Amino acid sequence: MSKFIHGGFFANRRTQIMTACGILSAICAYLVGDSDLFATIQAFIAIGGIYMLQKTNQQKGK
Repeated sequence: MSKFIHGGFFANRRTQIMTACGILSAICAYLVGDSDLFATIQAFIAIGGIYMLQKTNQQKGK
């Protein structure tokens, strides 16, 4: 039960989960017709930037 409360397998993967949800929502918005291709590409760039910022803020070697 403690493993479930603390996140289990996904404990330190919040950024990856948020990135995957953002990409999925951008694709779904494009497929449904809520956004055009340009807005979808902008969303990908913004989501990728957030992911890269998180990667550069991690301390190396720990």
